[in-house]
Amino acid sequence: MKHHPVFRQLYIFYFFVFTIHIVNVFIESTRLNYLLGLLAILMLVISIIQASKLFIILSSSFILIGSFLFYTSGQSIIHLPSLLTSNMSLLTLLAMLPWMSSVVRSGRFDRSLNVLMKVNVSDLGKLYIRSSVTTFTLATFLNLSAASISQEVLKENLSHVNKKLRDSFISISTLRGFSLALLWSPLEILLAVSIFATGVTYVSILPWLLLIGAITFILDTLWGYFHFKKYTYNKPKIHHSDKVNIKALTSKITQLSIALVIFLTLVILCGNLFAIDFILTVTLLIFPFTFAWSLIMKRVHSYWTIGWNTWRMKTNTMQNFIVLFISLSFFSNSLSNATFLELIQKPILYVSEYPLIIFFVIQLSFICMSMFGIHPIATIGILGGLITTLLDVLNPLSLAIVLITSSVATLTVGTYGLVVTLTAINTEQSPYRITLNNLPYSFIFGGIGSIIAYVLL
Repeated sequence: MKHHPVFRQLYIFYFFVFTIHIVNVFIESTRLNYLLGLLAILMLVISIIQASKLFIILSSSFILIGSFLFYTSGQSIIHLPSLLTSNMSLLTLLAMLPWMSSVVRSGRFDRSLNVLMKVNVSDLGKLYIRSSVTTFTLATFLNLSAASISQEVLKENLSHVNKKLRDSFISISTLRGFSLALLWSPLEILLAVSIFATGVTYVSILPWLLLIGAITFILDTLWGYFHFKKYTYNKPKIHHSDKVNIKALTSKITQLSIALVIFLTLVILCGNLFAIDFILTVTLLIFPFTFAWSLIMKRVHSYWTIGWNTWRMKTNTMQNFIVLFISLSFFSNSLSNATFLELIQKPILYVSEYPLIIFFVIQLSFICMSMFGIHPIATIGILGGLITTLLDVLNPLSLAIVLITSSVATLTVGTYGLVVTLTAINTEQSPYRITLNNLPYSFIFGGIGSIIAYVLL
């Protein structure tokens, strides 16, 4: 049944639902929202068939607990569909992200940037900095694909290096650079979820995320440089076609930087000018921005070919996120209406005088849950009751910083997470080894976020 032809056309149904949602954001129709709730139920049923086992278990848990909470609230079952739509904005954003990676690929920026790692360097310490910067730059636009591209290039360049050293180098440099890019990128779903959960604005949190990213990057690259400096790097034989055109490379990096600045500026200006939230602003801007970018580069045909195929494939395979977000919406809304919510809030309020302890506990929760395969988004959902209560007693900006840094830090240590699993496959090493190598970094990364969040209280 999973391979039935109808599942290859799901993108049409999903696009229809997301379009209705965007329209309803502006007209705010109760009836249309109820229709969206009914469609969400249909999406959930269809998606469960193709979702992975882990996400089915998580979704089922949220639905079962949410059903109990819904029952205790005394609400009529007729109100149930209205509780399923609050996370539809996040799903709509996810559906639009492939267009951004497509314009980067159509402009061949990914190929140009990876030339950086083919330039001769004298030791692995210098190569560490270069590979981190390259992965960081690519991940800003390409997300998961950036890690895979960088790892393939490093595998080729380090083929003559001892396998244990090579695997350690690749899993550390690429995953850490990857996580630092996602920390502040407006295209990262963990950032969007955290902003959505706390109600802060992207403008208010961006400077602090950049500060945290800069501190973490400096500390990590210094460590990487001195740790790997003792290993000499004998460059592989470079063909004439692989030689670096510095002028062309500089031009590509400049274009990427300008595009990023323009996109961030548009997100901030449009959000303030039209008074729409961060998630919707990014969602609405992605397609026109990337299309205009392809026009300027004169790569419209390539952009459309890559973009259409990528968008259709990615939208057809959104099942894991659909079952998670819809069930999470039901759980969160049922919890907020539960009669015994005060019982949950009392112990939290008792320790609210020690916010730094709370921040570190949240950070530890994310790391521990990620090691058991629980996605950081699901962890935010599990902590939903805690977050709601803490927003009444703590600075929402501080809480948002903790959620973002804690969740993004787990991307380097989530043993069963997508990026760690992909790295384990690419390097043919145990995911537990990758987790162990990056665990100190994850604690330091999240710890820096918690300390800065505490200072801002």
